[in-house]
Amino acid sequence: MHAHVSGRSMLEARRSAESLELELTGEWRALRFDRIDAALAAVDFSGARRIQISTAQLAILDLSGAWRLHEFIKQARAAGVEVVFKGTPPDQLRLIDQTLRGESPCCSERNRPIPLHAIEELEAPAIRSLEFLGRQSVLYVRDLIRDLAFLGRMSVTAVRGLTSWRRLRPVSIARHVYDTGITAIPIVALIAFLISVIVAYMGAQELRTFGAVIYVVDLVTIGVLRELGVLLTSIIVAGRSGSAFAAEIGSMKLNEEVDALSATGVDPFEVLVLPRVLGLVIALPLLAVIADIVGLTGGALLCRLLLDIPLTQFITRMQEAIAPTTFWVGVVKAPFFAVVIALAGCYRGLQVRDSSRELGRLTTLAVVQAIFLVILIDALFAVLFLEMDI
Repeated sequence: MHAHVSGRSMLEARRSAESLELELTGEWRALRFDRIDAALAAVDFSGARRIQISTAQLAILDLSGAWRLHEFIKQARAAGVEVVFKGTPPDQLRLIDQTLRGESPCCSERNRPIPLHAIEELEAPAIRSLEFLGRQSVLYVRDLIRDLAFLGRMSVTAVRGLTSWRRLRPVSIARHVYDTGITAIPIVALIAFLISVIVAYMGAQELRTFGAVIYVVDLVTIGVLRELGVLLTSIIVAGRSGSAFAAEIGSMKLNEEVDALSATGVDPFEVLVLPRVLGLVIALPLLAVIADIVGLTGGALLCRLLLDIPLTQFITRMQEAIAPTTFWVGVVKAPFFAVVIALAGCYRGLQVRDSSRELGRLTTLAVVQAIFLVILIDALFAVLFLEMDI
């Protein structure tokens, strides 16, 4: 006896004396669940002692269809009918049974990972290393593209700002000069004084053994004017103002204030980045000059107290030790340091997304990168001045 069961041929039933054969056909998936349910509901297994199910003609069987088939099998077995499959039961049905029993599919013998061949086991670390190297290379290239895009947009904003005095926002620049320059004078002066005293003291201890303590003046003067004054000031400003730039702009990003500026037609680079860069470019050379003055004062004081070198003799020796370019060698580096410090802080601030934890991470990263770039540029200037014999 052969019969089609409704459900638009979702299954075909063949009945014999005590058995029932079901041939599942078509697509058993969630979108056709109503037809699957109607087809199984139309199956009459009364009087049958055995049901044989074949899935050879199935086109698709998803978990929804498998779940309905599982419920049908459960209902049949509850009625005392034996249910078997013609061939291997579907994997989806086996997954449902394992899940209901609380078993992990990966723990079954069928799904147990196949052990790698000995050569494959040796190659696996190398493949993972190459995969890691490739992924990191792609990330570095993306970061480089973003860095270049930021520098390009900043350059365009700076050129556009030169066309109009209002675009430069002098009030904002003055505020940043005050925040990054005037308020930083005490800490910059203190550090410059202490470092020059330390350099003078250490130099005196070594040069005294050679009877050349007068050269302590040369050491302090050249060291402070060429390197220590501007370098230490830049490092202090990087930790102080670079972190402040990143934190301020990052907080604005978290509060969606930067997006609000863009929505109102205001360029965030013109309002947030350019005034900070210009303010620091003005403030840092002035701080470097103050650090030079205080550093030389500290060196002169130590020479007077420790080495009995009068102030007049210190000034005379200082004028003999320095060249006409010694002072400018230090000061000319300050604007370059200011640019990289401000750009590092603003760039990382604009990258803040989603959480305050990201704000802290990028603020720290801004300070580290700013200090690294300052030291790198200082090294490049040292090589340049050496080649120029300055």
